[in-house]
Amino acid sequence: MNNHDDLFCGGRKLPLVEDFYTVQGEGFHTGKPAYFIRLGGCDVGCRWCDAKMTWNPRLFPPVEVDSIVERACSFPAQAIVITGGEPSLYPLDYLTEQLAARGLKIFLETSGAHPLSGRFDWICLSPKKQQPPVDSVFACASELKIIIETPDDFRWAEQNAAKVTPECMLYLQPEWSRYDRMIAEIVEYAKAHPRWNISVQTHKYMRIP
Repeated sequence: MNNHDDLFCGGRKLPLVEDFYTVQGEGFHTGKPAYFIRLGGCDVGCRWCDAKMTWNPRLFPPVEVDSIVERACSFPAQAIVITGGEPSLYPLDYLTEQLAARGLKIFLETSGAHPLSGRFDWICLSPKKQQPPVDSVFACASELKIIIETPDDFRWAEQNAAKVTPECMLYLQPEWSRYDRMIAEIVEYAKAHPRWNISVQTHKYMRIP
C-alpha cells in the first residue's frame, strides 16, 4: 500500500468491509459479545481463508473512522475486535485512541506480517507460513493461534511458540475444512503438550457471523 497518509488521512479513514455486533467464536475470548470491525486488504492470501472477499482493498473505499466508532458505541458490548483482511496494513492509532477514549476494550486479530500501530488490550497473533510475522509482533502477542491443516503444522506451531512471551496463551485450531481429519490428532497433541489449548470456530456451529 502506498500513500497511506494521503489515502487514509493519517488513519482517520480506513477501508471498511463490514462492522457488526456478534459473539467471538474462537480463541481465548470465545463466547464474548463483541463488535467486529473488519478492514479490507490482505497480502497474506491463505488458500483456506473464509474472508477472501476482503483481500482486494480497492473494493472498499476509505470511510470515516468517526462514523465507525459511533456505531461501535451504540451497542452494549464493551469489546471491539479489529480484524480483516490484515489490519496491520493500516495506521490504527486514531481508531484505537477514539475507541479507548470511550472506555472500550480493543482486541486485534492479525497475522503479524507487518509492524503494528495502535493501542490494544489484547492481540491475537495467527502466523502464516507464506508470510511469517515480523519479529517485533511476537513480544506483543497476548494469544498465539495456529491453524492446523496438516500434521506438519504442529512443527510450525512450536517454532512460533518459542518466540512469544511466557505469558502468551497458546491455541491450536483446526482449519475448518479439515476439522474431521485433524481434530483427533489435535486433541492428542494438546494432551501430550498441555501448554497448548484447543480453539474451534464455534461461531460456525452457532451459525452467526
